[in-house]
Amino acid sequence: MTLVGRANVGKSSLLNTMMGRKVSIVSDKPQTTRGALRAVLSTGTAQIVFVDTPGLHKPRTLLGQRLNRTALNAVEGVDTVVLVVDGKSGVGGGDRFVADRLAPADRHVCVVNKIDGMPRAAILAQLQAVGEWGFDEYFAVSARTGAGVGELVAALARRLPEGPPLYPGEPADAPKGGMAAMGGEVDERQWLSELVREQLLAVTREELPYSIACQVTDWDWPYVRCEILVERDSQKGMVIGHGGAVLKKVGTAVRAQLPQGAYVELSVRVAQDWQGKPEILDRLGL
Repeated sequence: MTLVGRANVGKSSLLNTMMGRKVSIVSDKPQTTRGALRAVLSTGTAQIVFVDTPGLHKPRTLLGQRLNRTALNAVEGVDTVVLVVDGKSGVGGGDRFVADRLAPADRHVCVVNKIDGMPRAAILAQLQAVGEWGFDEYFAVSARTGAGVGELVAALARRLPEGPPLYPGEPADAPKGGMAAMGGEVDERQWLSELVREQLLAVTREELPYSIACQVTDWDWPYVRCEILVERDSQKGMVIGHGGAVLKKVGTAVRAQLPQGAYVELSVRVAQDWQGKPEILDRLGL
C-alpha cells in the first residue's frame, strides 16, 4: 500500500504511527522523504507492506523532478493507494491534482490527517470536500495523537488479498529503530544516512535543508562514517558550526537512536549544485 500526497501532509508521521515506531524520518521541511521507503507491519492476522513516498510538488531542480517520478511510480501495481491530505491547512488544488492521477479512484482510500485540535464541523467539512473525489473509503486521523489510526490500519488490513506473507519476521540481530522494520528493502546504510539528514534538518533553517544530502561511505560496525554534501562553500561552515558545534549536536542525536557503542564520524563536502547533476543523484540513489 502506497502513501502519496503533497509535501508536508504528514505521510511519514502517519507511517510511523501506524508502525508503532519510527521507520521514516520526519521534519517540517518539504522534501524530507527522498525515496520510496518500504515498511512491513504484521498485525497477527495480516502483513501490510507500506510504501512511503516523497511529497508531490512543483519541481525546481532535477532532484525535484526525480522525487515526483519516484512517488508516481510507487502507485503502480499496488493493491491500495492511500492519499493523505492535510485537514488543518485545508484541502486545495494541489490535493485535487494528486487525486486526479490515482485512477481508478474507487480502488483507493483518502486520509484527512492532522485533525487534532480541529472542531468537529471543520473535520466534516474537509471530509465533504474530499468526498467528491470518488474514493472507496475516507478516514479522519491524527498521526500526532493516534486518533483514528487504529481504525485506518484495520480497514487497510481488510483490503488485502489472501496469500502467504511476503516478508519473513525481522532478524533478531537487526539494530532497533527504523532499521529493523524495513523488511530488507532499506539497508542500514541508507537508514543511518537518513537519520543524519533528519537531525541536520532539525538544526538548519531557510534554504539549507534542500541543499543537504547524506551518504554512508564507510561501514565497519560499530564504526560508521557518513559524508554530508552541500552545494556551497558558505553552507559547509553552517553545517559544521562554530568549533564543530552543529556536527557534534547532530552526531549525539544520531547515536542516541542507535545501539549502544555505535560510533558515527561525520564529514562535510561541497558538491556544487548537486541537485541538478545526474551523476551525483545516481550515486545517492535519488
